[in-house]
Amino acid sequence: MKMSRRAKRMSRHFARNKKQPSLNLVSLMDIFTILVFFLMVNQSDVKVLQNNESIKMPESAAEQLPAESLVVFVNSEQILVQGRAVATVSDVSGPESLIPSLQEELVYQASKQRVLSEEELEEGRAVTIVGDKQIPYALLKKIMATCAEANYTNISLAVNRKVSKGA
Repeated sequence: MKMSRRAKRMSRHFARNKKQPSLNLVSLMDIFTILVFFLMVNQSDVKVLQNNESIKMPESAAEQLPAESLVVFVNSEQILVQGRAVATVSDVSGPESLIPSLQEELVYQASKQRVLSEEELEEGRAVTIVGDKQIPYALLKKIMATCAEANYTNISLAVNRKVSKGA
């Protein structure tokens, strides 16, 4: 059977509209390239310590940023090394000057790190203590003495930076 002109025109029209949609990848690749460069440039600008909601750090006007090191958290209830609980504050409130469980954990963490050279060994390993501003000084002194006994003598105390009034 012969098709009318109208039927031929309609079949051509619907055949044109059945093309598969295509995705323009050029603009998508441009966006991802810009995103990769942005992340690469900005990755080293910020030093972030692990955050613990139960610790309210003291404030300081120091400009020097902390170096990456082993982190000891101290709040009103627990002592944590790298986020792992090693002792409770009530257990270490006795007269002894060292905290044995903390010392064991520090020695274990040192065994997992690389071997230090003679110069580095004399200087000691680095540790950052993130402590609540309400913890007693006696507890902080015990923690620092235990760190020093485990050859973590490069001790830093983490603080929040005060906002200067000129900024």
